[in-house]
Amino acid sequence: MATRKKTPAKTPAARKAVKSPSTARASAKAARPEAAAKTAQRQRALQAEVDQREKAKPAKKAAKQAVQAGKRRQPENPLPAQHLRKPGNEHALAEAPRYLAPDYIGSEKLKGMSAIITGGDSGIGRAVAVLFAREGADVAVLYLDEHEDAQETCNAVEAEGRRCLLISGDVRDSSFCDAAVAEVVEAFGGLDILVNNAAFQLHTEAIEDLTDEHLNETLMTNIGGYFHMARAAVPHLGRGACIINTGSETGLFGSKALLDYSATKGAIHAFTMALASQLQPRGIRVNAVAPGPVWTPLNPADKQAKDVAEFGKDSAMGRPAQPEELSPAYVFLASPVTASYITGAILPVMGGPHG
Repeated sequence: MATRKKTPAKTPAARKAVKSPSTARASAKAARPEAAAKTAQRQRALQAEVDQREKAKPAKKAAKQAVQAGKRRQPENPLPAQHLRKPGNEHALAEAPRYLAPDYIGSEKLKGMSAIITGGDSGIGRAVAVLFAREGADVAVLYLDEHEDAQETCNAVEAEGRRCLLISGDVRDSSFCDAAVAEVVEAFGGLDILVNNAAFQLHTEAIEDLTDEHLNETLMTNIGGYFHMARAAVPHLGRGACIINTGSETGLFGSKALLDYSATKGAIHAFTMALASQLQPRGIRVNAVAPGPVWTPLNPADKQAKDVAEFGKDSAMGRPAQPEELSPAYVFLASPVTASYITGAILPVMGGPHG
């Protein structure tokens, strides 16, 4: 278990001056729903612009047969041809992502610890929250405005016998991140694990169509939010604590229709290694998981329905991963029992050496 570390007094030069931490938290909390709603509305507008430019694409060549390498068979293509409105709700998916990992047996690897997971309402974040709880951790789920999905995640965490705290807001806003971390520390008595997982993704076929608004949304959510959360969390992390960032295969190999997203994922990988070096003397580990295609609301809230049906078919496994196939990697990196000598690593979970 990580050693609790008291937060040092902030100097005027270190952060923006505030009259009172409690006053700042109350103010930020009151502004969360409106700010989150505005971000969700903006993301839907960006999606609508891209949808208007979408043209018919030629049919893709048939991919190889899907590979099943686990204890139970996972869904294969074609997946439901479905398009969701951004930011995307998991409960609206016709094919529900699998997140419970019923074959995974907990062994108290995270007993007595507390964790924050951004983007924890659905997809990979939800699956990680469940396994963290199964390993003995209390979990705070930060999310934008997908309240129904977040409540489902909370129910799943509590079903594992652990506490869950739901906090709605926008990680683009550093004041929200500061207030959210403070709320978690107050509720759980400390913080041991930060999982940066929130993301925005929107395909754009030509760089000329990548608007400033779209670019800013991606940059500030995917890498700006990671900086905000890490900066807020580090003063509360003690020796043995860790940060886990969600990268991507696109950060390693790129993706021609995801220029901005690929760039942020590459930045996350570099951020992970740089922060690992900075925090290593303090006994705080920093690692990243680089997933391949994973069946979550992220892509059905981006791609057109006909493309969603084939999502992940051209991967090494010939199918997308399910969130429950990713979550054990986060447990491995989070636990001092299994990863005490691992920091600055980018762990690929891509279904093959090249995704």
